[in-house]
Amino acid sequence: MTSEIGLIGLGTMGAALALNIAEKGFDIAVWNRTTQVTRDFHADAGDLAAKITPTDSLGDLVAAIKQPRAIILMVPAGEAVDAQIEALRPLLGPDDLIIDAGNANFHDTNRRARESTGPIMGIGVSGGEEGARHGPSIMGGGKREYWDRVSHILMAISAKYEGTPCATWMGEEGAGHFVKAVHNGIEYADMQMIAEVYGILRDGMGYGAPAIADVFDRWNNGPLRSYLVEISGKVAGTTDAATGKPLLDVIVDAAGQKGTGRWTVIEAQHLAAPIPAIEAAVVARNLSSQRDARAAGEALFGPAPRAMADGTLSIEALEQAMIGGKILCYAQGFAMISAASDAFGWALPLPEIAQVWREGCIIRSDMLNDMASALSDDPGRNLMFAPYFAEHLKNCHEALRQVVAQAALHGLPAPALGSGLTYFDAMRTHRGTANMIQGQRDYFGWHGFARLDDGTTGQHGPWAQ
Repeated sequence: MTSEIGLIGLGTMGAALALNIAEKGFDIAVWNRTTQVTRDFHADAGDLAAKITPTDSLGDLVAAIKQPRAIILMVPAGEAVDAQIEALRPLLGPDDLIIDAGNANFHDTNRRARESTGPIMGIGVSGGEEGARHGPSIMGGGKREYWDRVSHILMAISAKYEGTPCATWMGEEGAGHFVKAVHNGIEYADMQMIAEVYGILRDGMGYGAPAIADVFDRWNNGPLRSYLVEISGKVAGTTDAATGKPLLDVIVDAAGQKGTGRWTVIEAQHLAAPIPAIEAAVVARNLSSQRDARAAGEALFGPAPRAMADGTLSIEALEQAMIGGKILCYAQGFAMISAASDAFGWALPLPEIAQVWREGCIIRSDMLNDMASALSDDPGRNLMFAPYFAEHLKNCHEALRQVVAQAALHGLPAPALGSGLTYFDAMRTHRGTANMIQGQRDYFGWHGFARLDDGTTGQHGPWAQ
């Protein structure tokens, strides 16, 4: 027994994470269901092979790890995780720790934590293959004592923001996987807003892909500086080797998804936590897959009047709209995390979550440093009300309104930006319109209402007679 930790599953993410662990100086034992995959991985590990122990069976893996053992699972979420735990647990001692580092549904993680006969924890890992290999953002969940046992490894392999590890403990049971799901929901909305602005530039303002790349490159040197804006500029500026055309012009406009954004939306409904921009992004991905139906719709109704007159929108207005949309999207995500913290008794550390997302993960952004500061000042306050972000919204919401309005007038779908604007307007309207809904509910169902003048509840209209 020489390895400090074990890892099961040498797919893209598992292999990258194992190399990262070895590179940081930790001896690691690895196993994959297909033995040849394990052998090929070890053979291709180069100088890191000396830190890696390949094994041919689960029994060999367990025997190669120091006690008390810790084993990371990098297998597909769902039944595969349950099957792997069931196969592994009889081989382990009572103190041996299983760590599910896949994209698990946090409800599954909760269940496994309650049913497990031994230590188990779930961690959210963000950053894709590049992050797993060189430094991901890590969101830990499970008992604090389990996190403390392996935190020295997880913090060592994580991304660093000005020397601070982007890895921390979030809370009990599935807290880490929950935070990762919300991260992915924000990721959906952020990507969708960028795609909507790309569509306005392309179809409304007549910009070609190289010019769009220049716009995103410029924005990445300002308040919108982020990983997603950076790579959007690179994608837009890439030429297809086969045709010589911009690569964007040959990519099919149907977006894939692995379900984590959908989980976020479903859970938000259970929590009564409004996240309209994220919901709109999930809907947009679903619509994107309906290419035949969209083609039939265009044939039936005709294409929308897309082209805008010169000067209708400016690049500066689009940038301000993106800033406003981004703030509102993150505000919704953190408000959902706050609601879950109360509902599940997790005491999720909102400032630390913002800090963990500053490097390594897909939604890393310069704004997150200011978000961490705002959440430290008042964790219970919606981010849009924090002075720094409120000032931004005061300055940019008119541009967001202009962009959404012009997009609608010219038939350019902007569901995430539009939903962000609706959220802003709803959150700044003291006297809303739900009084009409309450009147309707009382009329057809005698549900009762509260009076605005004296606050009495359980009141009914004359129709109840």
